[in-house]
Amino acid sequence: MSNNKEIKEAIIKKKYETMANEVAPKSKIMRDCLRAFLVGGLICDVGQIIYNIAINYGISKDQVNNIVPIIMIFLGALLTGTGLYSKLANFGGAGTVVPITGFSNAVVAPAIEFKKEGFIFGVAAKMFTIAGPVLVYGIGTSVIVGIIYYITILF
Repeated sequence: MSNNKEIKEAIIKKKYETMANEVAPKSKIMRDCLRAFLVGGLICDVGQIIYNIAINYGISKDQVNNIVPIIMIFLGALLTGTGLYSKLANFGGAGTVVPITGFSNAVVAPAIEFKKEGFIFGVAAKMFTIAGPVLVYGIGTSVIVGIIYYITILF
């Protein structure tokens, strides 16, 4: 009796696996990698173009090194606010996680999403839900590395 039950369960399992494989989306890893590479490269190219333009205007390298991240953060926030960053992310996937613009998007998107809950409990409370752990671990790691560096130069 249990032998028939096991056979029926095996048949059902096999049918389920066949159906699941038919409906499951096919992996498009090469296409996704190419898109991520192109979009991430495009974002980096925009930063490089801004850098080159600022240098050509005679701005010192120290000032340009401050100006470029500010502009890239602004562009990331602007594209997030207008809804274009999510469309770019749908196309480029991981390519949009380029540090500056991706971080800007990670801060602005939750703030926009929870705006209706008010500025304190909505925007302020939810703004760093995604970017918060990055900040915590980044700052924490930099403090630890700084302490280790300080100790090593003492001796």
